[in-house]
Amino acid sequence: MTDHIKAPQDAEARRAVAPVICYPTDSLPAPDLARMARARKHWRKTAEVLIPPREAACFEVKAGQSFRISLPQGAQVGDLNLWNAHDLSERFFSGKTRAIHGSHVSTGHTLYSNLPHLRAMALILEDSLAWYGRDDFGGAVHDVIGTRCDPYTHNLLSGGQYHHCCHSNLTRALASHRGLSLTEAEMAVHDVLNVFMCTGFTRDTGQYFMKATPARAGDHLDFLAEMDLLGALSACPGGDCGAEHSSDSATCHPMLVEVFDSELTADFTPRPANGYDRSHGL
Repeated sequence: MTDHIKAPQDAEARRAVAPVICYPTDSLPAPDLARMARARKHWRKTAEVLIPPREAACFEVKAGQSFRISLPQGAQVGDLNLWNAHDLSERFFSGKTRAIHGSHVSTGHTLYSNLPHLRAMALILEDSLAWYGRDDFGGAVHDVIGTRCDPYTHNLLSGGQYHHCCHSNLTRALASHRGLSLTEAEMAVHDVLNVFMCTGFTRDTGQYFMKATPARAGDHLDFLAEMDLLGALSACPGGDCGAEHSSDSATCHPMLVEVFDSELTADFTPRPANGYDRSHGL
């Protein structure tokens, strides 16, 4: 209860202070999206993985290759994890990616790895849902604010014992692909890029919300791998997430990951690792 707390006389003046962007991005190198778009016309598929509904699967992409996440049949959202293929301790850092690019990512945005690495993992080349922008509810697509549906939160809120949450799917997929125990794999699973998911925060309570994705069959999100990557994608048990997740009742569709070579692959030079000198202190 906070009814006894009264606003100070200068409350409105305090609220009116203008915000400042924490991490301005003007100094970041601008990717040559035009060249990459030309290269995309000559993509050569080298692999593909179909992710069944309410399951996850792993895929591998070499630095300089591209990969596409698409919807072959219908509306569906997915949870994406990325790791350095040679070191699972380096993984996608959704929090810092969010701090740099905002709550949702699209064409031209980079997915960054965790500290102390903080380097480019993948660049978004094309987003077929870029037209959506931000709706009247404050919702947008492809968020880096949600954590992933998991059985622990499901049990906390409803007492359910559901094991096809994205956390569980990603854990099983990684364990199977790398020959890890479920415990080892679970420790490597991390906060996600919610591919195709439409989300935001309510204006009154600031709560995380979801709504039915605007994605349809044929929609896609294209990436350039900026290091050797191991990825895992879960087709969320909530389907289009228009009503609920962690459910066996929602209509769910498969998701497709395709890997491509292009003219960029052979001579690709990864961006340099983060240059911070730790001898200066942490």
